[in-house]
Amino acid sequence: MLRNFPFVFAALILGSGATHAANSTFDDLPLPPQSNYAPGVSDSGAFPFTSGDATFNHQFSNWGGGYSSWSGWAYSNQTDTTTAGYGNQYSSYAGTGQDGSQNYAVAFEGPVSVTFASATVLSGAWFTNTTYAALSMRDGDGFAKQFGGTSGNDADFFTLTISGYNGATSTGSIDFMLADYRFDDNAKDTIVKDWTFVDMQSLGAVDSLTFALSSSDNGSFGMNTPAYFAMDSLAPVPEPEQAVLLLAGLLLVGRAIRKRRADASDGPRTRRCALDAA
Repeated sequence: MLRNFPFVFAALILGSGATHAANSTFDDLPLPPQSNYAPGVSDSGAFPFTSGDATFNHQFSNWGGGYSSWSGWAYSNQTDTTTAGYGNQYSSYAGTGQDGSQNYAVAFEGPVSVTFASATVLSGAWFTNTTYAALSMRDGDGFAKQFGGTSGNDADFFTLTISGYNGATSTGSIDFMLADYRFDDNAKDTIVKDWTFVDMQSLGAVDSLTFALSSSDNGSFGMNTPAYFAMDSLAPVPEPEQAVLLLAGLLLVGRAIRKRRADASDGPRTRRCALDAA
């Protein structure tokens, strides 16, 4: 059994179902300048879209009378970092996509998910606030409080929780602070503006992700902080890195096997020497 362990080890890794998906940059999705994804339909329903090898949920609801709403994901290339309010819900607070790219994704909670055709080990993705959420937290508005309060000492926060699943099995979760005012030193209080990388390798091989937001500012109808965030460049672990990890594992196993064989062969020789001495 030990003799065949390297091959068993390789089979366990290669047979785990983990594959290598293409990056989701959203630049593969055409958009006119200063616009965003909208299904362009009158009926309510699910209208998901795909970037790279990942599928992003989008739910559109037509309430009639000219009123509609959406949840899940949209993609955008809007760059307005100064206009407050719901009318500017599709702009990233960074002003562009990650690394100056055109397109990026915007999420509005209720629910927000990403799915893959098969289990994928993710390197991570880049996140920032939307202008709508950031300015609401910075200044307050008709629905939400100014983070820190009038004194600046309120311990406010806005947290994104990313959860991984492989089938129905949870693989873990990661928290990313989109805003954090819990410091004793108010000078450290922050609302994320720049694109920030979040490592997702700890989630392991996943075939879906879910995203949830939580805030210190809540009311009778739930969270007051606008439930939006932006994401770009969702990427798998590169294939060469996976190969290096596999090779390293095999080398370690091989070294252990060689040591065990050497110990086993040394045993009879030691016993023979003892008998000859007697």
